[in-house]
Amino acid sequence: MDQISLNHEASAGDTHKQIVSTLPPEVVQCLENARFLHLATCIDNQPHVSLMNYTYIPSSQYSSAPVIVMTTNPSSKKTNNLVLNPNVSLLVHDWVSHRPPTQGRRMSGGSPGPEHRSSLASLLLNLNTSAISSISATINGTAELVARGSDEETFYRSQHLENNTFDPEGGHAAFAGNGGQGQTQAANGGQEDGGRECFVAGEEVRVILVHVKDIRTSDWKGSVKDWVLVPAGGAAETVNGV
Repeated sequence: MDQISLNHEASAGDTHKQIVSTLPPEVVQCLENARFLHLATCIDNQPHVSLMNYTYIPSSQYSSAPVIVMTTNPSSKKTNNLVLNPNVSLLVHDWVSHRPPTQGRRMSGGSPGPEHRSSLASLLLNLNTSAISSISATINGTAELVARGSDEETFYRSQHLENNTFDPEGGHAAFAGNGGQGQTQAANGGQEDGGRECFVAGEEVRVILVHVKDIRTSDWKGSVKDWVLVPAGGAAETVNGV
């Protein structure tokens, strides 16, 4: 059986890391295109992953370096985790993740066969195979809860709210920020607001700020690239063992 050959050294990520002062263009594109990311936190060797809405901010008056903004219920598991251990990992990709049919699938589950697939599902599958984006990005960094009631919190909350306000004519999606759950009914006519008022604008909601430390991208062929983000002022260079 043929197998895809993976470069162990590249996959391990111990060499050929590049030091950069800005995020690579392909990572920026991925962050600007994707709808959700996965946030991984961990305490006591117990990992926890959450599906999250997010906002990528290249720079602002509060940070010259790029940051990623999310919001969370103050009593959530991820909040408790990052307070005790601020080291987090994010996974983001912007390709369509529809699962194609497999040869030995059970009739009671799995992806529908071509004869039962809707035209929309077929379109999404075709778009996926056309590689809208060819990478996924794993971003490691440190997370902090922005001071409650501060101007900084107000700024990041407003940016996050604006970034997750979508045209109703384009449809809506669940607001992910509470374990992947979160569609709420707006007061006017029962229209859904995607959970924005609950999971972004709510008074008790805390703002999470992730400072990027390093990035790894991987394409569908298994090729891996690694970068370390440092403060602005130095040109990118290739180093070993960083």
